[in-house]
Amino acid sequence: MTMTSKKPTTSRIIGWGILIMLIVVTLLPLLWALRTALTPNSEIFSGNYSVVPDNATFINFRRVLGMTTPEESIAAGGTAATINFLLYLRNSILFVVILVCAQVTTSTMAAYALSRLHFRGRDTLFVVLLTALMIPPIFIALPNFVLMDQLAWINTFQGLLAPYVLICPFGIFFLRQFMLSLPREVEEAAMLDGASRWTVFRKMIVPMSSAPITTLAIIQAVFGWNEYMWPQLIAKADNVRLLNVALSVFAQSSPSTRPDWAGLMAAATLQIIPMFILLLLFGKRLVNSLGLTAAK
Repeated sequence: MTMTSKKPTTSRIIGWGILIMLIVVTLLPLLWALRTALTPNSEIFSGNYSVVPDNATFINFRRVLGMTTPEESIAAGGTAATINFLLYLRNSILFVVILVCAQVTTSTMAAYALSRLHFRGRDTLFVVLLTALMIPPIFIALPNFVLMDQLAWINTFQGLLAPYVLICPFGIFFLRQFMLSLPREVEEAAMLDGASRWTVFRKMIVPMSSAPITTLAIIQAVFGWNEYMWPQLIAKADNVRLLNVALSVFAQSSPSTRPDWAGLMAAATLQIIPMFILLLLFGKRLVNSLGLTAAK
């Protein structure tokens, strides 16, 4: 039996062309940020815009990580502005870990109640949650800020996390839609054998829902890592300031008339690494679980 190779058709060529174009458009800003991070500050606007800088250096990464003296930073074309990268990185990681753990826990329990339990007002409560999905975050930022101020939670981690950990409409909706497709017979059989609702939830529903739960955790981790508006509003002290906000402050605090673009791009490049590793480790599982959830 001879194998015949598929001949390239016009539609296939057009499809691959569009895909390659989208990949280039997506990766080009990241590659240019890395290129700027490797370029001495004094040479950024020298007129040489080749992909690889002439005098590539890691001094900008060393400056961001606090491994140089102010004199070395200025000599490299930087400014006297500094950023405590490791402190803000720790704050961001702590924020994301608590946010993901809290949202996954509360969303899983709420989704189970809305999909498997029968109680008065269940459907109405679900409609209210769906309505919350349609409210732009900017509309509730001021009321939340006033509430945090009254609770004396400004510049605290509890104030930073409160609007995210108390409720996650998207997570509840996402997990509920999956749990509705789970077979009820297994759950009913376990309860006939004497298992409680909590036992069924913990030992049956959660393991069977591991794929969408993992997907939700990854999605919310990326969301929390990129969140800016609320952290910028509520957490301005160094001990709770997130890396996203710190990069913005660093760009605005340069004492010269021109921002420290090389240092800023070096910090931004380092900021991408944790999420890049996360997606590298769980990207395939994320795609597979999204497909599984859609199929169900």
